[in-house]
Amino acid sequence: MDNLVNKMSLYMDAGFPIIYIETFEEDKVKQIVQEASGNREILEWNVRGLFYNKTDEKREGLSLIEALNNFADKDAMDNEKFAQRFNLERRILLVKDAYELLDDPKVVAQLKFLSEEIVSGNLKDANIVIVSSQLKVPKNLEHYITTLPLDIMEVADIEDVIRNFCEEENISEPMEDFLKELAFAFKGLSEFEIKNILALAVTNDGVIDRADLVLVHEHKRQLVQKSGIMEMVQVKEKISDIGGLENLKKWLESKARVFKHIDRAKEFGVDVPKGVLIAGLPGCGKSLNAKAASSLFGVPLLRMDMGRLMGKYVGESESNMRRAIQLVEAISPCVLWIDELEKAFAGISSGGGGSEVTTRLFGIFLTWMQEKEGMAFVVATANNISHLPPELLRKGRFDEIFYVGLPTPMERAKIFQIHIKKRKQPVDSIDIQMLVKETEGYSGADIEGVVKEAVEQAFVEQLSNIKPSPITTKHILMAIKNTASLSKIMKEEIETMSKEYSDRHFKNASY
Repeated sequence: MDNLVNKMSLYMDAGFPIIYIETFEEDKVKQIVQEASGNREILEWNVRGLFYNKTDEKREGLSLIEALNNFADKDAMDNEKFAQRFNLERRILLVKDAYELLDDPKVVAQLKFLSEEIVSGNLKDANIVIVSSQLKVPKNLEHYITTLPLDIMEVADIEDVIRNFCEEENISEPMEDFLKELAFAFKGLSEFEIKNILALAVTNDGVIDRADLVLVHEHKRQLVQKSGIMEMVQVKEKISDIGGLENLKKWLESKARVFKHIDRAKEFGVDVPKGVLIAGLPGCGKSLNAKAASSLFGVPLLRMDMGRLMGKYVGESESNMRRAIQLVEAISPCVLWIDELEKAFAGISSGGGGSEVTTRLFGIFLTWMQEKEGMAFVVATANNISHLPPELLRKGRFDEIFYVGLPTPMERAKIFQIHIKKRKQPVDSIDIQMLVKETEGYSGADIEGVVKEAVEQAFVEQLSNIKPSPITTKHILMAIKNTASLSKIMKEEIETMSKEYSDRHFKNASY
């Protein structure tokens, strides 16, 4: 907050006419404006009218355009009864509830006029501050508006909020270790949201304890859901659910250890993990790895859908991408999963308006990947990397790029065992090696489908019995016979992709 106060004070002193802060925390912005105002009077306009903070004078029912018209009316300035009331000199106009009104050409025109008066020096020491939960910059005001983000609270600041809340409510403060863990979980939420969750926790059982972390995670899930541009995926998968891919699993486990001890890692000189690109054949465990990484790291999994980012208005897609990145940074620590990355940035090299938008989105994403220092670990998956821009594959974007091919015999054996156990069937009575021999060229998804079909068939056959018997090797062999493998369906594509990955010397996910 101190950082934003200093920035705002600097911009105000430099004569920047309009400062725009995108947040729903209006009271917090008002406090910041008061601290940055240098004891100047603040005139606040909201949907109820115009209010003066020093004299408690108010003009209820005054519309924004009426207020702006009066501020901009030079004839009114010469009239003594208006001069004091509607003069903006050495004053700050704080505008709330203005998002929809910024579509009004008259409002925009008057804001432009006042901005020109401030810039020219005709209105000395005057500033306009707009606060809104959404950013809207009219084209005619682009050169006059400066946007400032409301700082995301650091862990130490959140700890202070928790301590102050406990003192106000006269309840025991959490122990130091849990206090830090709780503050870390709250990271990305506003002070208003944090206090609401703490109040809910106290109302529930009178104390703040580890059980209340569920409330924090649920609120973050709602925050993502309400954004409409991403989703928070509920994860059940663990790293043990992956059959094979030992190189990739070992690498993820190493990154998870760094992630969980990031403070010590930074002190030692270790960089914050950026992420991984997992390329390879469909149905071979790429998405499963993204979900398992979330469980391994012990953080939420966010899924970015590029289709949701695309807007119908000029600049809307780029704004959505920035909002998505801000949300990821706010929710962090987290794992960000971008599925089928090649489709997300398809058409960058081709022409057309759609291509220009995609290119700009790609530029925003690329810059963030290169410069990000936050605790958002990106897991991007792709089927065909030949469609990806070469800039994305350069060192420094991702920590590593792995290639996932068709499972080896040893991996197929593990995949069979995992899926048979998952469906509560005995593994010891199944001839796993025979199944492995019969599934050359099958993907992990193929094998899962085979086991599902075999279990269903065994159940149907035994419906007439009082106690159904488990599946047998014969059931699974029959399902294999009825299943076309991925290597048959995509023979040419697999050969092309395998050569591409080999030529690029990507690290193999398997031993």
